[in-house]
Amino acid sequence: MEHLSFDLSQRPLRELNQMLHTDAEAGKVSKVTVNNPDGAHNIAVGLNCPVEVEVIGHAGYYVGGMNKSATITVTGSAGTGAAENMMSGKVHIKGFASNGAGASAHGGLLVIDGDAGLRCGISLKGGDIVVGGSVGSFSAFMAQAGRMVICGDAGDALGDSLYEAVIYVKGHIKSLGADAQLEPMTEADYAAVADLLRQSGPAFAAHDPHDFKRVASARTLYHWNADADQDY
Repeated sequence: MEHLSFDLSQRPLRELNQMLHTDAEAGKVSKVTVNNPDGAHNIAVGLNCPVEVEVIGHAGYYVGGMNKSATITVTGSAGTGAAENMMSGKVHIKGFASNGAGASAHGGLLVIDGDAGLRCGISLKGGDIVVGGSVGSFSAFMAQAGRMVICGDAGDALGDSLYEAVIYVKGHIKSLGADAQLEPMTEADYAAVADLLRQSGPAFAAHDPHDFKRVASARTLYHWNADADQDY
């Protein structure tokens, strides 16, 4: 299988994605290095094979979106919706990620070395997200399943309307959203955090799982309460 280099300053993005959906899925290509991305949107979206894609530089919106099986690395930062609706595989952003990183991810692992913007992990449906820095407000909003590990701080309304997803935070939480609450860490939680940190790389593995706090749902929003008078 080939290792290809693709220069987006010389060739169109459509050609790159078409090749990833044909030659890579056919097993003809094992790795693609993307040079000069220059913040292009929709790089390596909808991949459906275990190809390795390395983006040398900054990516725009939705890099690695709808990923299945591929390993995608961005050596710079990423715009809105990185790894949005990911099914499996791994997306690693070595810089910062903008709003909505990992939105609706059903599976796979999203690693962000730096900070993440607003609504990281919104509507998470089963994927894992590990953030080396801090996350913005309303992260894990309506997160239904999956896990988030935040090595820095969390903004306002963390885990608002949380369902069965679990959030682990090392730093300061500015505020919890509706129905989110702090819970005691268990040995299973420490083991889960240690495993996710290990999968994310040596810099993450240096964190002590015992420094993290657990945030989960109080489950008061699971059923409509007519007497609550909208006060939850």
